[in-house]
Amino acid sequence: MRVSGLDRALVALACLAGLLGVALSAAAAHIPGADSLKTAAQFLLFHAPAILGLTGLGLVGLARPALARGAAGLLVLGLLLFCGDLSVRTWLQQPLFPMAAPIGGFALMGGWLLGAIGALIPGRRSPRNVG
Repeated sequence: MRVSGLDRALVALACLAGLLGVALSAAAAHIPGADSLKTAAQFLLFHAPAILGLTGLGLVGLARPALARGAAGLLVLGLLLFCGDLSVRTWLQQPLFPMAAPIGGFALMGGWLLGAIGALIPGRRSPRNVG
């Protein structure tokens, strides 16, 4: 199995999302009323494994690789915008840019939808049956 640079980047970004999720969880525990940080942390921690899973499913042919990568990329973009906006609003008291969080939310939903489509359209090589 050949792993592309894009696949490696998606795995690295998923791990970074997990790291940031833990960091924001810790920060939120020490800042009174930091509900937005808690939400951002939860989104990061929920989506990091999804990005890893989509990348892996594409690599082994259980999902159409291009669609799985696209779905993972939309999740990364959605996290950047949604969680970035919530975090900037908490610390700087201003938005990342107008409509950043809603755009990020739609990107996240699009990533999940594209992931579902990619799972329904198998890769070119089907995985070997064991047994």
